[in-house]
Amino acid sequence: MTYENILTANHNGITTITINRPTKLNALNKDTISELSRAISEADTDEDCRVIIITGSGNKAFVAGADIAEFADYDESEGSDLAEQGQNLLFDFIANLNTPVIAAVNGYALGGGLELAMACHFRVASENAKMGLPEVSLGVIPGYGGTQRLPQLVGKGKAMELIMTAGMLSAQEALQWGLVNHVVTLEELMDFTVKIAQKISQNSSTAIAAVIRSINAGFEKGVNGFETEISEFGGCFGTDDFVEGTTAFLEKRKPNF
Repeated sequence: MTYENILTANHNGITTITINRPTKLNALNKDTISELSRAISEADTDEDCRVIIITGSGNKAFVAGADIAEFADYDESEGSDLAEQGQNLLFDFIANLNTPVIAAVNGYALGGGLELAMACHFRVASENAKMGLPEVSLGVIPGYGGTQRLPQLVGKGKAMELIMTAGMLSAQEALQWGLVNHVVTLEELMDFTVKIAQKISQNSSTAIAAVIRSINAGFEKGVNGFETEISEFGGCFGTDDFVEGTTAFLEKRKPNF
């Protein structure tokens, strides 16, 4: 499929999706959100794809925010629709995807950019990365899940401070607060992230999907994550991957998932 705002590449079971709007610092607009959703959906249904990496083009920005010019004249109803559609189409979609998604954060991840990174299952950042949710400086709040996912990652108090001050965290501060898993040089970012993706790809994709569902359940209101884990654990026993994994272990060989 051909896209205007993103680039896709597939290699050895890893799909890399690059947001490619360098003149806008890769800012998210409706078209880019739609293209990301389609590309991620396509990768998720590709049997050869085992891990997805999302990054930005260039070395300045992962995603510097939303394209403000696109919604500056919206009314209340249009604003609510914008947030709801974006969450359903992309941000919640990524968070609940069966295929693991890693954000390779190269530079600024602000507003919708940080919300995109937080929707991914985990994050690797370059040393020059800066992260924040500056929406209150524009008279609005994060609308793509930022007020919910940031507290889950860094705690309520730090999330309150960061959002209320419209401040930014350096890559090292983000690492300290658990917002990102690793910080590496910009030059190392993609190779390092690919190595993690390769480790993931060697394991059972059905089991990893069950892990994603189980962990997410623990953060859902009204859902007992332990019960979800029990159900998912039992479900694994009915999969071909369980048969292959246990057989390979007993035969002292590597599994062929």
